[in-house]
Amino acid sequence: MDLRQAILTQPMRRPQIGIILTCILLTMIDGFEVLVMAFVAPHLAKTWQLSSVEVGYLLSAGVFGMAIGAVLISPLADRIGRRRHIIICLVLITLGMCLSAVANSVPQLVAFRAFAGLFIGAIVASLNIMASEYSSDKRRGTVTGIYGIGLPLGAAMGGAVTSPLIAALGWRAPFVFGAILTLVMLLVVVFALPESIEYLIEKRPPGAREQYNRIAERLGYPRADVLPAAMGSERQQTHLNALFGGVMFARTLFLWLGYAGLIAAFYFANTWTAKLIADASGDASLGVRTGVLILAGGVLGALLFAALSMWLRPRIVTVLILFAGAATYVMYSHQIQNVSAALTLAVFVGMFANGGVAAFYAISPFVYPTVARGTGVGMMIGFGRAVAILAPIFTGYMLKAGWTPQLAYQFFGGVLLVAGISTWLLDRSYRGRSENPETPQSLAAGGVRLA
Repeated sequence: MDLRQAILTQPMRRPQIGIILTCILLTMIDGFEVLVMAFVAPHLAKTWQLSSVEVGYLLSAGVFGMAIGAVLISPLADRIGRRRHIIICLVLITLGMCLSAVANSVPQLVAFRAFAGLFIGAIVASLNIMASEYSSDKRRGTVTGIYGIGLPLGAAMGGAVTSPLIAALGWRAPFVFGAILTLVMLLVVVFALPESIEYLIEKRPPGAREQYNRIAERLGYPRADVLPAAMGSERQQTHLNALFGGVMFARTLFLWLGYAGLIAAFYFANTWTAKLIADASGDASLGVRTGVLILAGGVLGALLFAALSMWLRPRIVTVLILFAGAATYVMYSHQIQNVSAALTLAVFVGMFANGGVAAFYAISPFVYPTVARGTGVGMMIGFGRAVAILAPIFTGYMLKAGWTPQLAYQFFGGVLLVAGISTWLLDRSYRGRSENPETPQSLAAGGVRLA
């Protein structure tokens, strides 16, 4: 039996669920490490007497590193394998967190946060791919939706543990805590996370058949005398063709535009909503409560995507989430002065913004063939985060130029609408074509057929 096809077509088995749970735990740690600086910054600003500009550099360093890492380091997964890529990233994230804990100046801490961010950004693509590839076709949307709760849960965990750690041990403690968590998960990955089956079949690294058979035995399938035939065409062996050849040009364009629009709205909501509510109400504590509600909504959004994907194509669910997000942002713009209504709607803002992130993590891996999957997903994430870095800055300039918070929310509602249209066009590009990215017709010459 072709193990790759067995995973895609047979009911999911307990070891597959264990692999996906490992990926979820890793994304939780990722979520913690992405936002740990935001929780540490107020305490560090007092201790080091930092200006707002210095705090801004500290908050931006990790995000900048993540964008660069997603573009430059994620593609290594297509060359060295998903498992080895994850292990290397975890080793270097642990180092980055340790270095952050011993920094003694702002330039040092900026450099160490950017260094850690490189590998936090790079690991995401491999985790998305592993969770997706070990899911069956029938349950992939549901599984990757549940996988999507890891990021907001990890961020919420950061909010819960950071203050007690700082109160007891000082501002360096959360970085030490993050390093310990990452090191523990590194050991789990070394002993429990297998290689991608599709990578073993398509790339055939040394020892591929032995690894393939160990995974087959673990999943309860028979061993194979030879590896199944690779499905990728010769043309797909070139990453440029795999990402941009024929119909893939349009698919890559629609996918990246959709994700960039979503992640820009996501970062706007997560960075500005708390402050806008605090300004509107005059109560800083309401801003903090709003931030927590957005994170809680993110968990619900990932679960919503998981549930809807049991009945609808994940790409269509993604479109619905983006359109619902656009409507919610516009509704929020009209209620931002009404604190009680704004707090309620904050849950829905988080639901559709964070739920959209989970959705793109689910649909993106199988847009690309195995040989370019890490490159395609990594570059999507990097392109989106590059846009996302600009969203909070652009918002600041909009508000300075006289835009009201209401107009800012309406603007990003429009961005979500464009993202939804792009994702709908991505789905339409599959009309009359195979869903399997390894089949040659996926790279057939010609434009996108939308009817």
